Amino acid sequence: MSTYDILLLVFYCLMMLVLSVYSFHAYLMVYLYRKNKVNRQKLRCQIAEWPMVTVQLPIYNEQYVVERLIASAAALDYPKDRLEIQVLDDSTDETREHAARLAEQYRKQGINMVHLHRTDRSGFKAGALKAGLAAAKGEFLAIFDADFVPPVDFLKNMMPYFSSPQIGLVQARWGHINGQASLLTKGQAIGLDAHFVIEHGARNSSGIFMNFNGTAGVWRKEAIIGAGDWQQDTLTEDMDLSYRAQLAGWEFVYVNDIVCPAEVPEEVHGYKAQQYRWAKGAIQTAKKLLPRIWRDPRLSALRKWEATIHLTNHIIFPVMLAVTLLSFPMMILKVSQAASRGFFIGATVFTVSAFSYPIFYIYAQKEIYPDWRRRVCFLPILMAGAIGLSVINTKAVFSALFNRQSAFARTPKYNLTLGKPKGWFGKKYKAKFELTVVLELLLVAYTSAALWYAFDHMQLASVPFLLLYWLGFLFVGSLSVMHSFRS
Repeated sequence: MSTYDILLLVFYCLMMLVLSVYSFHAYLMVYLYRKNKVNRQKLRCQIAEWPMVTVQLPIYNEQYVVERLIASAAALDYPKDRLEIQVLDDSTDETREHAARLAEQYRKQGINMVHLHRTDRSGFKAGALKAGLAAAKGEFLAIFDADFVPPVDFLKNMMPYFSSPQIGLVQARWGHINGQASLLTKGQAIGLDAHFVIEHGARNSSGIFMNFNGTAGVWRKEAIIGAGDWQQDTLTEDMDLSYRAQLAGWEFVYVNDIVCPAEVPEEVHGYKAQQYRWAKGAIQTAKKLLPRIWRDPRLSALRKWEATIHLTNHIIFPVMLAVTLLSFPMMILKVSQAASRGFFIGATVFTVSAFSYPIFYIYAQKEIYPDWRRRVCFLPILMAGAIGLSVINTKAVFSALFNRQSAFARTPKYNLTLGKPKGWFGKKYKAKFELTVVLELLLVAYTSAALWYAFDHMQLASVPFLLLYWLGFLFVGSLSVMHSFRS
């Protein structure tokens, strides 16, 4: 073999090793979830007098959901003299006038609701929350994004979990209003369920870092202030504040049985914008806080290592993209260079990691849904979709690593329900078309050629993986093209 061939093998092995490390983390989450089952039972306290709560509703150009959001907040079953609702409005369109009228209507009904409008949108969502915090009268703050619909008993169910003065946050599980509306939403629902049920469940019960998800949670005001307030130097201000609060000594509680329904994106460009923001923001947070985490002598090795995997998890997307691109030349090398076959026999150990994520996702579905067997049939869509997102998320990772500035790209909301399929057609706020779609379609052609080569040269062991790559880029790329032509 030539030096080039050896370097190619070494680089491929390194990429597979990185993927294996992150994949085995999914095994760890399932193990910790099962091991610490007793610790998932959270203490509740008796509340003699309900504390003052400020409900914060950060919105930006949400004309389709603002009425539903404000109505659900106004309907919360909580003593009116102990409840304040802030509509934190950065809108630049008709949403602003509509939100102001709604706030005035509810005030006339005796509900303490204020409409706070900013004109500069500095700091984006973090800036709006920070401005609201400065004016908030509540000892606790409940936050709901525009696509969420909190149940009427949400606050009364959540507040008893503040059973200790050291508890700074109680996080509820996200539900899915339209989770079964399409293949795209079904895949997302499976992924989100695993994040909440297994990851949050494992982290919280094991005493390691977990994160606030930006919505459907209640903060103790003192914890936000004590952690340094909302900061705008990352696109995931929720994750940033979560880690800073826990580093400051505050404890978090995750409650799996309290569910707050929300929309998941049905339009693929909005979904991509959301994933780009989450990927870039997580890497920004890693760069900001990992040095501090590793220097902290109070933290165990497990907490430091798990925080590192958690914050840098989106590194797997450029690695997956590299593995996809390497798949074709590696097959050619295996066929043409007999001396390389020993390497490929040894490399099969990496296939053990391929089963971690299916187990991770299936276990979560089994924990919360009686019909979990039907739901997991759509797991291949989630797995393929993750591969299809590797292009846009690779762009996000490198944008964060090289400190490229970008605005907070909101996820459009359209007041979607399971009974209103394709309810986003013809509406405003569509996320812009990304040129990365061209790369996704080129990768469809590339993986098609690799599949043809695999069949032609009887490299059948490679076919399932190549087929997943092909399906992922085809699904995301073709959906991106189709949704671009919807008006």
